[in-house]
Amino acid sequence: MDHEITKKITAMFDNRRLLNRFRSSLFTAFASTVIALIVFTIILVSNLSVRDYSTKMLTIEIKTVVPYLPLSSEKELSEETNHNYSIKQQVTVKEINNLQVLEVFGGKGVSEKFQQRATEFLRDDCEVNFMMTWISPAEMFGKREVLSVESVFKHHPRGCLTILSSTMDSPQGFRILKPFLDRGYRVMAVTPDLPFLLKDTAGESWLEEIQTGKRDPGKIPLAQNLSNLMRLAYLFKFGGVYLDTDMIVLKSFKTLRNVIGAQTLEPVSRNWTRLNNAVLVFDKNHPFLLKSIQEFALTFNGNVWGHNGPYLVSRVARAVEGTSGYNFTIMTPPAFYPVNWIEIEKLFKVPRTEKDSKRVQVKVLEMHKRSYGLHLWNKFSSKFEIEQGSAMDKLVSDHCIICDRVVSLS
Repeated sequence: MDHEITKKITAMFDNRRLLNRFRSSLFTAFASTVIALIVFTIILVSNLSVRDYSTKMLTIEIKTVVPYLPLSSEKELSEETNHNYSIKQQVTVKEINNLQVLEVFGGKGVSEKFQQRATEFLRDDCEVNFMMTWISPAEMFGKREVLSVESVFKHHPRGCLTILSSTMDSPQGFRILKPFLDRGYRVMAVTPDLPFLLKDTAGESWLEEIQTGKRDPGKIPLAQNLSNLMRLAYLFKFGGVYLDTDMIVLKSFKTLRNVIGAQTLEPVSRNWTRLNNAVLVFDKNHPFLLKSIQEFALTFNGNVWGHNGPYLVSRVARAVEGTSGYNFTIMTPPAFYPVNWIEIEKLFKVPRTEKDSKRVQVKVLEMHKRSYGLHLWNKFSSKFEIEQGSAMDKLVSDHCIICDRVVSLS
């Protein structure tokens, strides 16, 4: 009996030892598994971090080595093809677009038509010869642009207006301008011939370099820079007044000759600091225009906004101002830019306080006395609605001729 009890007790302790060994082995296996998982996770995270860092470095390197910014149309094209376009292919698309633009402004058959139409249109009985450029689709020539045309003829009923534009030189463009033609006003949209306009100037070689790919047109749309060049070349060839299509004419330009407007003045000295090319008034063959075309060709930069436009005429004026033979007048900001782009919204709104009301009244009175035109800074003001009773509401009614067509500029 005692022997059997002893055997049972011994067996019980043996089972406990086996159970403890099993638990110890199980714990060891579990601990080993956990440690292995931790090590694996650390290695995985480390690898991912290295890959992310390498990708970021590669992206920075690409941006540095290939300073190329695709146009929005190229981005859309790239998305449609699952981003399979290489940099070389994107540049090819861009070059084709620019070549198409150049073809429009100097393709086969354009030259003879332009010269003939321009010569016939610009007769000696033009009171003032105005010109504009339009590079957007005809359907975008809206109420604001129509108001600009109206204001030209409001103060120059016997004036002539040429719009250099391939899109407005179309049936749709004709329908837009027909109300003026029906009233006897002389306005014509014509596709410009760039080779003809630039002949025997520095712009001729620049155009050839662009056409042959020897000159980089830059990331800014080429048509925008061609507009800057065309206004200079047209005035050099024919003379007259260039106006942006967001300029409201406030009084006659008949007394103006060889004039360019300052946009800003130095506060203390009152000397001009920047000119603007939204209004240019020059005689045919004026040396300032020839010098500006030369500056355009020599220093062309298609990647910096304004370099070939407002900044260009500022550089040239600064260089030749006071030089014999360069006779031109720089007019102070009230002449064409009486309200800057920051303050232009106030003209569209009805003043909310008596103080604001007095300020607007003073500004409008000053414009009537001193201003030939009002630049609307379309890039900033196109989103503004004209409130009834605002200064702009009054300006529209005072300077329109087909007033039922201009209710709002939005």
